[in-house]
Amino acid sequence: VSTSHLQLAAFALGTVGWILCTISMGIVEWRVWHVDNTTIVSSGVAWVGIWKVCFISYLHVSPGYREQFCHKFSGYDSFIPHEIYAAQGLLLIAMFMGLMGLAATIFALRNVYMGITHKTLIAPFFLVGGFFYVLAGLCVLIPVSWNFYSVTHNQSIAFPPSYYMPSSPAAQEAGAAIPVGIVAVILLLLSGMFSLSYRFPMTTNTIMK
Repeated sequence: VSTSHLQLAAFALGTVGWILCTISMGIVEWRVWHVDNTTIVSSGVAWVGIWKVCFISYLHVSPGYREQFCHKFSGYDSFIPHEIYAAQGLLLIAMFMGLMGLAATIFALRNVYMGITHKTLIAPFFLVGGFFYVLAGLCVLIPVSWNFYSVTHNQSIAFPPSYYMPSSPAAQEAGAAIPVGIVAVILLLLSGMFSLSYRFPMTTNTIMK
């Protein structure tokens, strides 16, 4: 048990990182667009996520009320930029990889705290868990950095007319999903490093076995 404190911390960090990865995937505010035409986008702000785009509009709503309109992306939409397609796939992979890392780490920690001293039931599972954590972190890092690059270069998206969105914003900024994703990357990579650093204690009993 005394040799697995870092791996216990890896499990805690990996759990939080996996949760943040899931949250970032569901947040619609990946890219915040500021638009000049407020005829339909009444607030002048639209949120572009990896699954849909949303904005506030006062049209067809009683005075003093507002309604949020969202258009979901389809897998057949050709106007969706590559960085959004990549984010959809890679974040799903990251969720699966993170879950596998958590499962491997839980199994190894269970054996440690139950006093099971077989090296093959502990060390390999910590290593596998660390490998999955690192892969999950990299799968989050790619779409987060790619979309952040698109934001900083104010890249446009050719939305169809039915979306009532301009193809280019007056300005755009990173939404809440990107910093959440960055924190998830840091935690997942740290948990991977901690898990991969495990060394099985070479006691007398171990050597005899």
